[in-house]
Amino acid sequence: MDVKIGVVGFGLRGHLALEAHRPGRGSRVTAVCDLNERSRAEAHSTFPDAMITADLDELLASGVDAVMVLTPDDQHASVAVRALEAGVAVFCEKPLATSIEDCDKILEAAYRSGSRLYVGHNMRHMPVVTLMRRLIQDGRIGDVKAVWCRHFVGNGGDYYFKDWHADRSHSVGLLLQKGAHDLDVIHWLAGGYSTRVQAFGSLSVYGGIDDRRDRSGERMRDWFSLDNWPPTTQTGLNPVVDVEDISMMNMVLENGVLASYQQCHFTPDYWRNYTVIGTEGRIENVGDESNAEVRLWNRRHASSAPADETFVVPEAEGGHGGADDLLISEFVDFVRGGGTTETSPIAARAAVAAGVCATESLRGAGCALDVPALDPDLIAYFDAGQPTRVIS
Repeated sequence: MDVKIGVVGFGLRGHLALEAHRPGRGSRVTAVCDLNERSRAEAHSTFPDAMITADLDELLASGVDAVMVLTPDDQHASVAVRALEAGVAVFCEKPLATSIEDCDKILEAAYRSGSRLYVGHNMRHMPVVTLMRRLIQDGRIGDVKAVWCRHFVGNGGDYYFKDWHADRSHSVGLLLQKGAHDLDVIHWLAGGYSTRVQAFGSLSVYGGIDDRRDRSGERMRDWFSLDNWPPTTQTGLNPVVDVEDISMMNMVLENGVLASYQQCHFTPDYWRNYTVIGTEGRIENVGDESNAEVRLWNRRHASSAPADETFVVPEAEGGHGGADDLLISEFVDFVRGGGTTETSPIAARAAVAAGVCATESLRGAGCALDVPALDPDLIAYFDAGQPTRVIS
């Protein structure tokens, strides 16, 4: 029997709802909730047999087995907590929340209720990332000591500066919103979470563009174009633009690994470059989806040299190199049987905590800040795969 899925938020991330709609193959979307009239009309067209509503309580009472929280980031916590407390399994899109406090509220709600919580960090299923992790686990570069990530966000002007993402009251900042993926991958490849962070950043380009307009009711597909170039010629930015378009972050991890993350939203190309350095070599990816490869150096060279080995990243159909399909499959299996998964609510909280503290650092004096620790009982519970619990 198919897992019955309710979707809350059918806008920017609605493609994940389409991934989850697999009638007769394990899951189907049976209800959609959205406050926006256009979104409800599109949901009705996409899922003609589903209940479409603007009332979250109505969706939760409809008999769904699980809820996918695909709302804007600052609404994740309120929806996820209500669903978990209603006894419904939750898929929460990344970032888990926009504050450490809200992350902890979500984790505590799942712990109290025993309802299953899954976070949509799809990059843990991306072939380029899983290949790099396998090489690390196979000992090909020895013990990891440093991880560097450069994120070239070539579509930044269209993706993040024409809607709510550009307003820190909704997104906090792009070091958190966009960086949550990369911070999670850095932690995963390094085998530890950040305990101390420091950052600098600025609004270097998009803050100087005066052409602004309210795009309420629009979708990214209404304005996105590769012809919107160079960045200084962008038009129709969000009325509020107060997030950084370039940021640089340093991290100290609990296991002693040092890491850095750079993010720029006005580059001509769009991809991520990870470099992982160990005691016996290093690996680095070139490209992260189509035609990508991972290069490995594990012999000494007098100067720059071709990689000692090169690994072609397997290609797959679907979003994010096939990762979205794997993500949804893992979620549906988790709803049915529980257990440990590649994604982790604890890791999702760690990514948010690092991003929030780094944002505080870059908007302050750039000082190093300690990342608040999480309750050990919550860590043990989620690391054990959220075992069945009965709370009296």
